[in-house]
Amino acid sequence: MYRWRGEFDSAAVEALHAEGFGHEPGSRDWRGQVGRHSLGWVCAWSRSELVGFVNVAWDGAGHAFLVDTVVARSARRRGVGTGLVSVATREASAAGCEWLHVDFADDLSDFYLTACGLRPTAGGLVAL
Repeated sequence: MYRWRGEFDSAAVEALHAEGFGHEPGSRDWRGQVGRHSLGWVCAWSRSELVGFVNVAWDGAGHAFLVDTVVARSARRRGVGTGLVSVATREASAAGCEWLHVDFADDLSDFYLTACGLRPTAGGLVAL
């Protein structure tokens, strides 16, 4: 089950993020962060377990950005990630956004470009 701007516990998102991105869980205030800076977010639930999350940041106008897309190992290869992106895409469009951006590592090209239907674009990045 997917929920746009659904309720979640920051510790649950932090645990999911730590698992997905390979770091120790911290005490990040995900609720506060997305509440202040995001158009919305999508939570994926299996029964009462949070199994997926994506943050939809935005510029306040026509551009939205997928950030921190993550799916629990136990739920991967079941369409959860594509479901997250699909809901995010629909809701960003409904909010009047004209573009949905995402940056990703090369190993995620098939996911974003094939499974989710995004198209490749040129971009740039600087490590800060």
